[in-house]
Amino acid sequence: MTEAPRIHIEGARQHNLKNLTLDIPRDKLVVVCGPSGSGKSTLAFDIVYAEGQRRYVESLSAYARQFLPQMDKPQVDKIEGLSPAISLEQQTATRNPRSTVGTVTEIYDFLRVFYARLGKSHCPKCGKPITARTADEIINDVLAFPEGSKILLLAPLVEHQKGTHADRLKKLKSQGFARVRIGGAVVPLEPLPELEKNKRHNIDLVVDRLVVKDGIRSRLSDSVELALAQGDGRLVVVDHEGKTADRVFSTASSCPDCKISVPKPSPQLFSFNSPQGACPACSGIGAVDYFEPALLAPNKGLSLATGGILPWKSERALARYARRLENLGARHGFTLETKLADFSPEARQALFYGDKEFGWDGVIHLLEHGQSFGSVWRDELARFRQSMPCPTCQGARLRPESLAVRVEEKNIHEFCSMPIDRALSWLTDLHFAGAEALIAEPLLKELTHRLKFLSGVGLEYLSLSRNMATLSGGEAQRIRLAGQLGSGLVGVTYVLDEPSIGLHPRDNDRLLGTLRQLQGRGNTVLVVEHDEATIRSADHVIELGPGSGRLGGEIVYQGSVAGMLADKKSLTGKYLRGEAVAPRPETRRQGADKLVLRGVTTNNLKGIDAEIPLGCLVCVTGVSGSGKSSLVMDTLYKHLALAKGIKVDAPGTIAGIEGAGLVEKIVSIDQTPIGRTPRSNPATYTKVFDEIRGIFSTTPDAKRRGFKPGRFSFNVKGGRCEACGGDGQIRVEMHFLPDIYVTCEVCGGLRYNRETLDVRYKGLNIAEVLDLTVRQAREFFENYPVLDRRLAVLEEVGLEYLRLGQPATTLSGGEAQRIKISRELGKRSLPGALYILDEPTTGLHMQEVGKLILVLHKLVDKGASVVVIEHNTDVVAAADHVIDLGPGGGEAGGRIVAQGTPEELMANPDSVTGRFLPGGK
Repeated sequence: MTEAPRIHIEGARQHNLKNLTLDIPRDKLVVVCGPSGSGKSTLAFDIVYAEGQRRYVESLSAYARQFLPQMDKPQVDKIEGLSPAISLEQQTATRNPRSTVGTVTEIYDFLRVFYARLGKSHCPKCGKPITARTADEIINDVLAFPEGSKILLLAPLVEHQKGTHADRLKKLKSQGFARVRIGGAVVPLEPLPELEKNKRHNIDLVVDRLVVKDGIRSRLSDSVELALAQGDGRLVVVDHEGKTADRVFSTASSCPDCKISVPKPSPQLFSFNSPQGACPACSGIGAVDYFEPALLAPNKGLSLATGGILPWKSERALARYARRLENLGARHGFTLETKLADFSPEARQALFYGDKEFGWDGVIHLLEHGQSFGSVWRDELARFRQSMPCPTCQGARLRPESLAVRVEEKNIHEFCSMPIDRALSWLTDLHFAGAEALIAEPLLKELTHRLKFLSGVGLEYLSLSRNMATLSGGEAQRIRLAGQLGSGLVGVTYVLDEPSIGLHPRDNDRLLGTLRQLQGRGNTVLVVEHDEATIRSADHVIELGPGSGRLGGEIVYQGSVAGMLADKKSLTGKYLRGEAVAPRPETRRQGADKLVLRGVTTNNLKGIDAEIPLGCLVCVTGVSGSGKSSLVMDTLYKHLALAKGIKVDAPGTIAGIEGAGLVEKIVSIDQTPIGRTPRSNPATYTKVFDEIRGIFSTTPDAKRRGFKPGRFSFNVKGGRCEACGGDGQIRVEMHFLPDIYVTCEVCGGLRYNRETLDVRYKGLNIAEVLDLTVRQAREFFENYPVLDRRLAVLEEVGLEYLRLGQPATTLSGGEAQRIKISRELGKRSLPGALYILDEPTTGLHMQEVGKLILVLHKLVDKGASVVVIEHNTDVVAAADHVIDLGPGGGEAGGRIVAQGTPEELMANPDSVTGRFLPGGK
């Protein structure tokens, strides 16, 4: 009997793994679970995926390896049976504002060809279908110019193309032509113009110069014929005196009424990353920046004289405009001492946007003009600007000519704005005949296949125009998962990191079906996951633990799900058996005050009124795409933040907000890293390090040597090791091999110089203290109440295993979020504070979810209000008040289907979430 294929790993010692030896069955659905920080991602990504990638890269030539990301060899004795590996991680795909769901999935590339080959051009001005114009019609149009007009006839040759174009210019000269227009300027061909090779150029050939008058038809006819031949059916007529804009004529397409010619549809015309297609006003981004009065003057209790307008808060800045402002005030009823809150609406409008009668341009116009004073001032003003949809293209990103091309009366932006399920339906209903049917068949097949894959992973509510930066980590990962479904690869190891993030329990079956599809083709699917449904459906489970950090890195259990349920040592098994459960409060808080959002229409929300009780733990839930983030992040957070003078982009649309004055502080706690370099760590972020450096500076040795607290910082010169700059490591570039980080030989990786390390407190030097875990540090500094309080809070949020000096780059998103929560919990009271968290259970084991619930309730006990977007049923069941959105995603969502206590949700037959709560039906 042949042995089942497996990936055999021996002696895995990466990070906190304790010399593990294990077998991972091939061609199965394998789930790796365990507490946060137990080594799951290290095993799945840093060993299995990294080694698969590294072996592939090493099979290439040394030349090719220079251009590929290099991966370090994992710290492992042996790996056998490894297949090529593909990683699908949970980080949001990109911060690039140009990346959309359509571009990332490459569906937009097929769409561009689809519209270029099958689209019908319409006039961008009047909307009528475009018809081709003959040479005679063009001649008549030119002769209709006012008599005496001096015109140039040009043939467009080069549009937005790089190169010197020397050969082409030389050929034109040999053909007897004398002039060309380059970048708007007419230049002679003698001598030949020299163009920059790496710069994009527009080149038009000057065919003739004419004055419109009687008797020129014969000459004009010859010139038009020549220009159309040289310009491939297009010519440009230019007013020689520059009084009117260029007129483009084409034998291919032009509007008979508006006399506007449009370019022949090409794939580039529909690309917002190309000059041919991008909206000229926003350069294809779909948004423009503008000065926001709420950011310029956030404190309405101040006057102009006391710095009410932040960029002009200095006396010198205000003095420049004082006289004009006094004149403006005399008309609108204010002085420089009047509080901004007492300005009439007309006065505020005049102040910011100008009053031409009194020669006042307005604060915003003056600041726009001030941006030209230099990059330093421009950067300073940037914090007062925020984005809004481009007024020219209304966020469509494309130029009018591109948007005027339609298939069945729908342009490419309108198609991309539809939810994927509706886009699929629309494509299915299309019918073409003749040659168009032959062109459409392969394009429709590709488009429908790819859209079906997106729908299959539960993303039917997204639109292709959705910016990738606005997606959750789970949504971005499932988009990449859909791409892999379309690739049809076999014999691959897919490594996924919590693909259930952002997915409602209702849609879990669809995700598991997708994973089974991949596995059924003959692939190994290795999933790092905490979701109960995913663990129960696995063929093989590997549980790491028993704790986190140094307390983890061991195999607690490996085998079938049935075996885990019978294993008494398995922490996950206890929760699956129901022996351990997350805490639920005995009573629910009833908020005396409430925050009310009226008529919310952000994205897909259907004009809802949302009441959020203050002084409570409020959970906003609902199926994926039902409008949770639109309500909480885009509307609630952004409107309150703007009122506090915090810069935000494009706040959601509402009719009004009530109770905003009850919120004194608004904080969004997300999973972004606490720092982007190894210098950031839990001790520096929580200010624990400041206290520790102060303690070391009071030791007898430090006093004798005159060492201040700054001496014990590895970020400044003096106490740090200068050989490595306080990093503890030195990077060695290896060209086509991975860079190697060598431990600094001078300090031995301790970051400090010898004199600093000679100073000890209770037997330990500063480097040894930074190597302590939170729990050890708390015992070590038990006599310091401030330190004890801050460290106790870190313990309370379940981070007792973290080392004080652990680099921020090694922390998971869940760990970073809990460190942020701990900093807030360390404050003695939090009245008037509103905390917003978006899926805080990401990366947390079932036991840690229980700890998180207690921490969130503790924030409320200190006087704060907490609003959580969450799918985790334990968190929903522990909330004081729940708002359940739905009933579906995208256009089918955007309504409040149920709200109240978790018990009320369970009793409500309309609530999809209520059915999945513990005790729900």
